[in-house]
Parts: sequence; C-alpha cells; structure tokens
Amino acid sequence: MRNTVIQHSLVALTAVAASMVICGCSTSHEPKGGKTAHSSGEIGGHVLIAGKPVAGATLTLYAAGEGARAQVAQTRTAANGEFELDAKSAPKDSVFYLVAKGPNEAVALMSLLGTSLPERVTVNELTTVASAFTAARFISGEAISGKPLSLRIASGNTPNLVDPATGGWGRVLLDPINSYMTTTMANLDTLGSLISAYATVANDDWRARFLKAATPPNGVTPRNTLEAMAGIARAPWAAPKDLYALFDEAYPQPKDGSRRSAPFVPYLAYVPDDFCLSLCFSGGGDFANGRFMFDAEGNLWCGMNWMPGSQSGVRKNIGGGVGKFSPNGMALSPAITGFTGMGIDGVGWGTAVTKDRVWISSFNGKILVMDLDGKPVGKESDFPFAEKLSGLMGIGVAANGDVWIADGVGDQLLFFPGGRINDGRIVKVAGLKSPFDIVIDSQNRIWVANSSSDTVVRFPADDPSKAESFRAGISVRGLALDSQENVWVSSLLSVDFPVPHVPEGASIMEQFGILAGAALHYPKPTGVIKMIRPDGTQPMPEGFAGGGAVDIPWGLNLDGNDDVWVADLSPRTRAVVLLAGADPKGHPAGTKTGDLIHKFQCGSIQMLTDVSIDPAGNVWAANNWNDPLAAVEKDPARPTSTWGGGSGFTIIYGVAAPVQPPRMGKVRKM
Repeated sequence: MRNTVIQHSLVALTAVAASMVICGCSTSHEPKGGKTAHSSGEIGGHVLIAGKPVAGATLTLYAAGEGARAQVAQTRTAANGEFELDAKSAPKDSVFYLVAKGPNEAVALMSLLGTSLPERVTVNELTTVASAFTAARFISGEAISGKPLSLRIASGNTPNLVDPATGGWGRVLLDPINSYMTTTMANLDTLGSLISAYATVANDDWRARFLKAATPPNGVTPRNTLEAMAGIARAPWAAPKDLYALFDEAYPQPKDGSRRSAPFVPYLAYVPDDFCLSLCFSGGGDFANGRFMFDAEGNLWCGMNWMPGSQSGVRKNIGGGVGKFSPNGMALSPAITGFTGMGIDGVGWGTAVTKDRVWISSFNGKILVMDLDGKPVGKESDFPFAEKLSGLMGIGVAANGDVWIADGVGDQLLFFPGGRINDGRIVKVAGLKSPFDIVIDSQNRIWVANSSSDTVVRFPADDPSKAESFRAGISVRGLALDSQENVWVSSLLSVDFPVPHVPEGASIMEQFGILAGAALHYPKPTGVIKMIRPDGTQPMPEGFAGGGAVDIPWGLNLDGNDDVWVADLSPRTRAVVLLAGADPKGHPAGTKTGDLIHKFQCGSIQMLTDVSIDPAGNVWAANNWNDPLAAVEKDPARPTSTWGGGSGFTIIYGVAAPVQPPRMGKVRKM
C-alpha cells in the first residue's frame, strides 16, 4: 500500500493542475493563434538529430489516405537544418505527415501533422517515436495509409505525446500524472536516444543489431530508423532487453554514477518490461469507470459507478453519470456529474452505443437514452414498466436494432424491439442468475453472463423458452464475440475458488463486496477466460489463465486480429492482459489459442473493469477501483476515503489491430 499512498499524495497535490491540462488537450495541431500553412501557404521549421541541425536532408510533405500517399511538396534543409515548404497545393481534409531522410538514407525521421498544417514544425527523434506509435497500424515502409477516421485519430493523439512545433514533450505527457507516475516519458526519451545513436555514435555492428531488435514478430527487418520505430511500436514487448542493452552500450553509465550522455532525459534507469507509450486522461465526470463503448466517430462513452470526489465504495456511494471523450482523450461531458437524465444514479456495466443513440442502465433501475450529443431523447415516464426495477447491468444491441438489458436483481431481461422505448417489456428466461452482460450473434441468439453463477445462457431472441446453459468460471462477467462468432467469456473466479455465501437478492454491489473481499485475500491469482464456439463446444474446457497473468478478470474485448484483451481487476496485477485469439496469426511460430502474449502494466493502470480497442489500434483501459480497502471497508481511513473508485483511464498507443465502431455483435476489423 505504500506505493499507492505515495502515488495518490502526489495526485492530490497536483489534481487541479492535472485536470486543467488533461481536459484541455488539443484536438488538432493548429497553433493557438489559429494561423496555419493553409492561410499562409508556407511551412517552415527545422530538422534536428541529438539537438543539432541536419544539413542536406530531403524533406517531403505527404497527404495520407486509403490509397497510396500523395506527395505535396519537397525540399532540402539548409546548413542550419532549416527548411521551407510550399503547401499551397495541399488538399483539404487530408492527414499530412513529413518525412526527413539523409544525408544517410538509413536515417529517416517523421512528424505526423494531422489535418491542419502548422506554420512551424520540428522534425526530430521524438516526433518520429510519437508518430510511429500513434500511426503504428498504418505505416508500411515510410508510407502511411488507412481509413480517414483511423488516420485522424492517430494524428490527433500525436501532439499528446510530442509538440509538433517544438519537437519537445506534448502537453498531456507533461501533466503530473503522466510525467511523474509512469515511465512513458522515459520510454519516449530512451527510444529517441536510440535513433540519435544510430545517426551519430553507433557503428555498423550496433546498427545491424538495432534493426534486428526492432523487427516485429514475423516481420521484415527495417531498413531505416523510421521503419525500426514502427516495428517496435507494433510489438513493444518483443525485445525490450535487447533494445535497452543497445541504449546502455551507446550511452554507458559512467562509473561514478553521473548522468549518461544520452541526448534526451529522463531516460530509463532499468530494463523495461516493454517500450509501450501510454497516457492517462480524466475529467468529464470520470471516476470508477464501467463499460467502454466507442461511437461511429471514435468518441468513447462510459457510465460511471460513482461520482468523482465522493467517499464512495460498495457500502456507501453516490452514483456517477456518463462520460464522453474525444478520440484523443479530451473530456466532452460535464465535469463531476457527467451526462445525466431520465432518473439514472450510478452506472455499472450498462453502456451501449448504436449508430445514433447511447443507452445507459443504472444501479437504481432507471434507463437513460441519449443522442450522440448527450441529450436525453425522452423522459423517465416513457418507459412502460410498472415494476420497481434496480440493479440494471449490461446492454446488448442486435443487428436489427433490438435492445436487451440485464436486470441483475430481478433475474430477468428487459427487451426493446427495434430500440423503441415505449414498447419495452420484461422477458423471463430460465437459468438466469443475476444476469450481467449480453452479446447477440448474427443468428439473433442472445448470450447472457450470470454473475451469481458459473454459467452463460443462450436462447433464440424469438423463443426464450429454448434457453440452454454453458459452463464457465465462477461469477461470469464480460462477454465478447470474435469475427468467427466465438463467444469469449471472463469469470472473476476459478472453479476451485472457495466461494463465500452470497444472500439471495443481493445487489451487484453487495455481491461484489462479498466476492471481492474474499478474492482480495486469496493467496494466488484466480479467474479464467473461456471460449465457446458457435455450436456450443469448448475446445479448451479448462479455459485460459495466461500462466497467472489473468487475475480477477472483469471485461474483455477482441481486436481486429481476433486477439483477446482482458481487464484484470486484481490489485496484485493491475494489468491489461493480451492473449492469442482463436486463430493466433501474426504471432511467433508455435503460439496457440489462449497463450499469453504480454501483460501491460504502468503507474496509471489501476484495478480494471474493461478494455476496449479504437479504430487506430489504441487500447483504452478502464480504471474502476484504486485502493481496495477504501472500496470495501465498513469505515475506510479518511485520508484515502475518496480513493475507492478508479481515477481516469489509460490509452496504450498502437498495440492492437484496429476495430470498427460502434461495437454491436461480432468484432469488425477496421
């Protein structure tokens, strides 16, 4: 607990500054004055390596799209590294990037500029690293191509890491949470220094070993520094020891312990588990995140268990609202309360997004339906239920527009044909026991997770009497459909877990208070991930646990490669876990379904409920709890009594295969 206390003491001291920086992150690269190259017709700037100007480099401005890149302008840098480009012919609504090469062709730098061209830019090692990570899924050689939405998301996140005008740290990276409490800044600087070394102090043998270490699994050996960074970005867990050894060799630690000669500080002091770049965001009512869902424009929606600043836990709590965040993490919902309406008070797993609506179900049995601007589309009295409801959980949306909601207390489902509020009705299904999550396959079969059981129930939407059950682990939570419509299931507890008694009719919070109290004191990892085929068979009945990396798994999702991303709620791991999917393509030879690929941990990842993948291949992790004692104790310590809920969410850049939003039914690759 000591590390938690230190971390949150710093957070408390800098909370106001952090929220101002995080919530104010820019959605474009346009300078504050608003003057861009489109208005002046010229882009100026300089190319630097190790802080020194690069003379005679070829600098090319490209416009990226779904097809081949289009060259907009080209020039060479002067003796002082300066350049000017004529951007008058730059097409509108494109995503632009700069590539600087030479004088050595193996030294290539990049700056991903977005849809607005600034008048002044810097191209250096840090812009190259940031651009390679945010655009990792769209770089082939030195070219960028992809769907317009994906490219806009990638370029919109680049300035969060590095300022395109100065080539220095970005404003979100500089906020206290990210700069002080994670290794992202040190990872960025160390990778930047590796590019510097390649261009300045390294010999041919070092360069060859660097390119080998930067080769992604089953990939092609990079030809230059830009391709190398893109390779590292796609699999930053592949060779961290080798890369750090190269850094140590290029910039050895002086025997007296003084600072290394690396051009960027702070750098890593220890061998990392990976070279991931991640950032933490908050604001907009964010606290104790539940389910993560993206709309068609890549905005994140999430219901919040509790209200920020409240002394909330499983025993006493004040309900939260609904958060909306832009694709680059900027809060778009009101501070503290988030979006509210139609009587909701605290949201668990009940967030779903359709093409034009957001559905929210609440702990207090109320349902909020909003448009994509966060405005309620009706009033509380529009729902036709005479029964008093409570503990509403997961929401499933069918391809035909039907909406199903899990009633976790009533052991029943709410059904809205075509998403029509006034036509809602209650559906009784045999085998439901505190239903929690819902997914709907292409045959319009409803799959329901039972949080107070070890089963998943499936039935045809037009005939609930034909329900059948499938075994999973204990206390089933998240469900997700891969592209082949295998259902992936997360269960909090393994089958050998000594389950304490949970009273009949206990609320989801009461259930979890009991189960979590037991799980938190359990001496080893627990929980399991299972895969159920469309025909109901389970090729691995014992499930997957990632060798103990899976620990109290809550939510899970699939990426565009059908790989499985798992959110651990365990305070032991505080991790996002990546497992190989049903068809483990793209991984090293011998990788099998369910094998552990990597466990992602950082200072801003807390106890997670969900993990979701956006159209640019970024992974968003939902902090739900922080200090478990503050969350479950009857009388928590006052200094930490507001630490029960998780603070903020973390975006891990470029590590997943992109996914097409909104997510309804099976995953769709972008």
